[in-house]
Amino acid sequence: MGKVRTSAVKIISRQIIKEYGEHLSPDSFEHNKDIVSKVAVVHSKRFRNKIAGYVTHQMKLQKLREESYED
Repeated sequence: MGKVRTSAVKIISRQIIKEYGEHLSPDSFEHNKDIVSKVAVVHSKRFRNKIAGYVTHQMKLQKLREESYED
């Protein structure tokens, strides 16, 4: 079984990526966690970490897609 993420996590993460994608890193969860805390009003650490983890995952996938198109 894979990791299950709620639609709220996905929606908020996609919006953050769309608006702040140039500031996010595909390699650093800690950096993305700081960005999420600054740009989103999140009331719990667990929810913030879920969003930051999904953002990091999506940025990593985006980087891989870009690299595969270059080859």
